[in-house]
Amino acid sequence: MARSLLQSSTATLMARATATETGYSTAQLPPKTRNSRVLILGGSGRVGGSTAIALSNLSPQLQIVVGCRNREKGAAMVDKLGKNSEIAQVNIDNMDSLETALRDVDLVVHAAGPFQQAEKCTVLEAAIETKTAYVDVCDDTSYAFRAKSLNNRAKAANVPAITTGGIYPGVSNVMAAELVRAARSESKGEPKRLRFSYYTAGTGGAGPTILATSFLLLGEEVVAYNKGEKIKLKPYSGMLSVDFGKGIKTKDVFLLNLPEVRSTHEVLGVPTVSARFGTAPFFWNWGMAAMTKLLPAEYLRDRSKVQQLVKWFDPVVRAVDGIVGERVSMRVDLECSDGRNTVGVFSHKKLSVSVGIATASFALAVLEGSTEPGVWFPEEPEGIAIEARELLLERAAQGTINFVMNKAPWMVETNPKELPHHTEGVGCYKFVKTRE
Repeated sequence: MARSLLQSSTATLMARATATETGYSTAQLPPKTRNSRVLILGGSGRVGGSTAIALSNLSPQLQIVVGCRNREKGAAMVDKLGKNSEIAQVNIDNMDSLETALRDVDLVVHAAGPFQQAEKCTVLEAAIETKTAYVDVCDDTSYAFRAKSLNNRAKAANVPAITTGGIYPGVSNVMAAELVRAARSESKGEPKRLRFSYYTAGTGGAGPTILATSFLLLGEEVVAYNKGEKIKLKPYSGMLSVDFGKGIKTKDVFLLNLPEVRSTHEVLGVPTVSARFGTAPFFWNWGMAAMTKLLPAEYLRDRSKVQQLVKWFDPVVRAVDGIVGERVSMRVDLECSDGRNTVGVFSHKKLSVSVGIATASFALAVLEGSTEPGVWFPEEPEGIAIEARELLLERAAQGTINFVMNKAPWMVETNPKELPHHTEGVGCYKFVKTRE
């Protein structure tokens, strides 16, 4: 059974960063959780492996358990991590296997996607049963809200859990929460529109799981909100050209059904919310749009058929990835009723690195006691305490080429459409980070 985690707000204040020669800022965890055992499911994959490496660098005293099906791949990751790491073979579809693996760890990070079309939250249920803290990188609306439905069970078991705790959704949710908080404290108007825009070159070096996720999302109707009303739209429609600022510039993005749309609408109380995604090179966007027209939605929702598609496309995608790189960018726009418009931008040269740092930042927040018992979205104050958000964003932004928060759009765009006469009422976040 897992050791109980600190659940006090003072624990977060103890977690200050110390710069190291590796370029990471190490976390000073509270004594009670400094040597915690963290199981990473999917730990030999691109997202899980990246998370394991980031956690090992951010908090070297943690004991990292690489959970995987393939022992050979897991052993290779353990060799890379070095001391304070070990391997555990785990079948995430088998409750007995999960509970055995979770009984001697303090936190489980579920990075074994894809989450689309999964019928049960088996890992979360096992975490609640064994009283183990939990973080997942879910990017599926149905799965995320199924996880949320276990909130009362997690509370009763005194288990802190975060769902959708990766880069997007995840860091993007916290960015949105901070934009809304700042607007309500600095502005006379009310937040009226929230727009998430994401860009990744190729698959971002994140491998076949991300490719499968993209195909499965093409089979889902897009849920968005317009003036408080839920609307359904076609996937990969509604193109917008979005300026992601320094290092990325303007990219085309398209509607996708992502969980942060519903969660931020409900949690933050913003009446109009949508999310879009785009990739490069441009013909991948054409191909994604074509798939929604040429293939039946039932085909794209079938995990076995999608896995076959992935096998066909993967060699070509990997070849293109080698040419286009793996830059990633998120832009979150907030419009208020008094005309105040603010944005947050987060850009990194490598998604395969950034996703691990982002997920590790959520794991550390849980270990620091920033998460109350229950199942929470990142933007909920019970998930990431308001006073802990800045530290989480600061950690997640390590290595970024551009990270800015709470600025007017024209101040971050490479080709501003409009230069206002003044910026009164638009505050600036505590840290602004840009680098070529």
